[in-house]
Amino acid sequence: MPDGEKPKRDQPDLPDAPVRQDSQVRQDSQVQQDSQVQQDPEETAAARRRRRAQFLRELHEAKALRDRVQPRRARAARMRQAMRMRTFRW
Repeated sequence: MPDGEKPKRDQPDLPDAPVRQDSQVRQDSQVQQDSQVQQDPEETAAARRRRRAQFLRELHEAKALRDRVQPRRARAARMRQAMRMRTFRW
């Protein structure tokens, strides 16, 4: 290959685009969702319940993942909760 020649590729060269991080993608989608909510001030109760249910599912999934990844911390939290329940007066 002569000096200065680019190696051939299967795909054509694409313009250099900034690499988007996963958090940026989530942030962009959140902004998009927020703008949709602002556009529709008459949000129905059913739509609100669907969004809330989705949020709670994702929250539960994140907590379960954290418990699997950090078992010692999860066990300590369970013990603290059990102690609170034992000392709670009805």
